[in-house]
Amino acid sequence: MKRHEMPFEQVPDEKDRQLDRRMFLAGGLLLAGASLAGCQTYPGLPDQAELPDEEFDYAAAYAALPDGDYTWPAINYKSFDRQYWRQVVEYKTREKPGTIIVDPYNNFLYWTLGNKKALRYGIGVGKAGFAWSGDALIRVKREHPIWRPPREMIARKPSLERYWEKGYPAGLRNPLGARAMDLWQGATDTLYRIHGTNQPTSIGKSVSSGCIRMWQQDVIDLFNRVPLRTKVIVLAKDPNAEA
Repeated sequence: MKRHEMPFEQVPDEKDRQLDRRMFLAGGLLLAGASLAGCQTYPGLPDQAELPDEEFDYAAAYAALPDGDYTWPAINYKSFDRQYWRQVVEYKTREKPGTIIVDPYNNFLYWTLGNKKALRYGIGVGKAGFAWSGDALIRVKREHPIWRPPREMIARKPSLERYWEKGYPAGLRNPLGARAMDLWQGATDTLYRIHGTNQPTSIGKSVSSGCIRMWQQDVIDLFNRVPLRTKVIVLAKDPNAEA
C-alpha cells in the first residue's frame, strides 16, 4: 500500500500543524466562553435563587412559605404598588457588587449586582430606622430570631417588661419575623436590624417602631443571598431630595 493511502501514518507539514493549533485555541476559547455564559454572574452565596426577570412568578414567590416549624402567610402583593415587589432595577453606585444600600426615605433596600443593576426590595421603616445611618457589616444572621423590646418601648408599654430577660419567642407573631440580620461597626452592635415583619401592610410606609422591615418571603430571599460581613450602607439623606 502506498504511503498516501495510509492516513494514520501521514506526517503533517508545518502549515498543517499551525492550522491545528489555531483550531485548538479557537475551540478552547469557545468552550471557555460557553462555560462562563452558564455561570452565576451575580454576587453572594452559592445555590441562591435566580434573580427576578420578566417571567418571574410572583404568585409563587409570595405564596405561603413553609419554614421549619412555621409557615409564613402569603402576601397579597397585588394590593401594593408594584415598585415594592422584589425586582431587578437600574441602580448606579460606586459600591462593589454585593453591597446592601438602605434608602429609608423612599422605602427601598438595594442589593448591588454590578453593571448598574441592583435587586430591590420594598421595606417599611420605623423611627429607629431613621435614628442611625452610616456603614456597617452584617455580623450576625439569625433564623427565627427572638425579640427583646428596647427599654424605651417598655417605658411606653410596661406590659412588655416580661420579654426583657428571655425575649419574645420565635414564631408568626414575633416582631422580627422569619429572619434578622444585625449590623455592627467593629466590635459595636449598632442595634440596627434588617428583619421580617408580622405586619405586611407596613411595607412602603413609615411606622411606629422597628428598624428595616421586609416581607417574610423577601427577608428570607435576601438572607439566602448575602454572606456574613456583607457591607451595609444606610443613607443619611433622601437621594431624591434637592441639594
